[in-house]
Amino acid sequence: MAFFLEGLTDAVQALLRLDPQVYEAAWRSVWVSSLALLLAGSVGVPVGIALARMSGPRARLLVIAIRASMALPTVFIGILCYGLFSRRGPLGPFDLLYTPWAIVIGELLLALPILISLTHGAIAALDPRVAETLATLGVSRWQRCCTYVSEARRGIVVAVLSAYARCVTELGIAIIVGGNIKGRTRTLATATAMETGMGEFGRGLAMGLLLLLTALAISFAVGYLSREERT
Repeated sequence: MAFFLEGLTDAVQALLRLDPQVYEAAWRSVWVSSLALLLAGSVGVPVGIALARMSGPRARLLVIAIRASMALPTVFIGILCYGLFSRRGPLGPFDLLYTPWAIVIGELLLALPILISLTHGAIAALDPRVAETLATLGVSRWQRCCTYVSEARRGIVVAVLSAYARCVTELGIAIIVGGNIKGRTRTLATATAMETGMGEFGRGLAMGLLLLLTALAISFAVGYLSREERT
């Protein structure tokens, strides 16, 4: 117990004195995950809307496949990305391996099925009269898309927050294709694992606390929005 309390004290001190290693990793986690989410959202939200407006067995099978891909382990996605970015891989000439951009692409692949699936669920749950009214008015496809987003905005925000939480706390992708290089690709998750393994329990715990606070904040936001959507 004394060891844990000592580590907790060291963690709080590291956070209060703005330990550069802690906050550098935190900043990298934020911008990498945010960029991955922005790219994934620009594709995932429109695809989710389109799937929700489709019918037939092919559309249902595609939705099932996308939902199943949400359960893919991050280490598996990391291995796939490693194969793509390695020198002998199809994207080897771009020299992306062990760069932040490799982590961005990996997290994009992680976030994409989450955004598509949850956006699909939010749009599919809308009152059918919304689509009927838009069809009657003869509005453009872009106007329909904007209306769907407006009507299902809480569900889409929940999708975005859920995908962000998964990206910012993931470890497998960042450590496999990022390499945990100090000052270049080290994120909160990879730095937490490394510092703890090196015996720097206090610093590792400080990084873990930042991850915990981030996850809790997103969880509370998702819970609040989900409750608002049901009322």
